[in-house]
Amino acid sequence: MVGKLGVIVALMFGFGYALVPVYKSICEALGINVLSLSEREAGGRPVGERGPVNTQVDTSRTVTVEFDANARGPWSFRPAKSSVQVHPGEVTTVMYEFRNEQNRVMSAQAIPSYAPKQASPHFNKLECFCFNEYTLQPGEKKEWPVVFVIDRKLPKDVTTITLSYTFFEVSGKGVKS
Repeated sequence: MVGKLGVIVALMFGFGYALVPVYKSICEALGINVLSLSEREAGGRPVGERGPVNTQVDTSRTVTVEFDANARGPWSFRPAKSSVQVHPGEVTTVMYEFRNEQNRVMSAQAIPSYAPKQASPHFNKLECFCFNEYTLQPGEKKEWPVVFVIDRKLPKDVTTITLSYTFFEVSGKGVKS
């Protein structure tokens, strides 16, 4: 009985050990687990050398993204850049600066809008300060990013997109500072 259990344990260990190369082969064949593949490709490259080219970027097109900031309340709110030129499929980060100009703690949140309207479903925010409510101390200044990518399926006639935020005070406590 002990011999049979020992054989079963050895077979289970061998099967588990063999799953690692089988899993890697399947992932490479199907194109999943891309993060591990890109890390492995970058492994032998000198620091500062460019990695694999992102084939999802449409370099044949350039879209101008303009940034607008409106504050409904006593604070300053503005983008670090007024506009950027991007290619559809390219990940871009733009910082926004906030300052509470009141002598009291204030909680606020930003609401985005897009122009033209048909660009809205093609403007994908990966990270945005508009996802949360924030609390700013008196005179406190913060910078928060907007990380976005424009879908390659953006209609060809759209060459400029305006991303506008309205930052307004909300009642209650903020969840992030």
